[in-house]
Amino acid sequence: MKCSELIGILNDIADPSLCSEWDNSGLIVGDEKSDIKKVLIAVDATDEVIDEAVELDADMILVHHPIIFKGIKKVNSSDFTGRRVMKLIKNGIACFAMHTNFDISCMGDEAAERLGLDESEVLQYTDETRGFGRIGLLPCAMLIAELSDLVKKEFDLEYVKVFGDSTDAVRKIAIMPGSGASAISDAINCGAEVLITGDIDHHEGTDAALQGLIIMDAGHFGIEKIFIGYMKDYIERNTEGIKVYTDSRQKGFTVF
Repeated sequence: MKCSELIGILNDIADPSLCSEWDNSGLIVGDEKSDIKKVLIAVDATDEVIDEAVELDADMILVHHPIIFKGIKKVNSSDFTGRRVMKLIKNGIACFAMHTNFDISCMGDEAAERLGLDESEVLQYTDETRGFGRIGLLPCAMLIAELSDLVKKEFDLEYVKVFGDSTDAVRKIAIMPGSGASAISDAINCGAEVLITGDIDHHEGTDAALQGLIIMDAGHFGIEKIFIGYMKDYIERNTEGIKVYTDSRQKGFTVF
């Protein structure tokens, strides 16, 4: 399959017009006319992921986070971005990113579905009908410890960090995959009892708790890694002749 054909299939579920202005999704490295037979899916195009793609003789790395976020004036070996881009080009590997368009089209719904949220709605709107994150009701009320166990199970996590506490069971839950500090006020305004997200610092977490919102920090990578399995299933259902691999090296961080 030509790279351009695969791009069309990817864009079918995550329209690039949905991307935030600051985003840099799409084909960042590569030739649309190239043949794609092997795809490696990862959250980020790290050195380890690129090395794995080289070992697999992959033709494309499909990532959630763009390898280049901001404009660059030089591509050389003096910084890690340049070295990564050079290695991709040298080995004929394309790099395609599905970031905020995927967040809006797929990520929120997939995260809410994993928690079994009923009456799920958009948490942070970007237009009249779409946006980031979801808010809904758990099938039944849960204690925070029970909810923590559910989140760890559904997102394959070793632990979560919780700001705030309650002896009461909770049911109205907001989830914002990735970095969710900007969604705290939205969650409060929507009446959420808990916001599940990532990248929350001490002050953000404690301030939210003082306003009655419990924060469950599952990590940026912790939730967003659902991109990998989701896109593997999608590509395998909608293409023929493409071998799909998933990143086996990136772990976000290690807990000792």
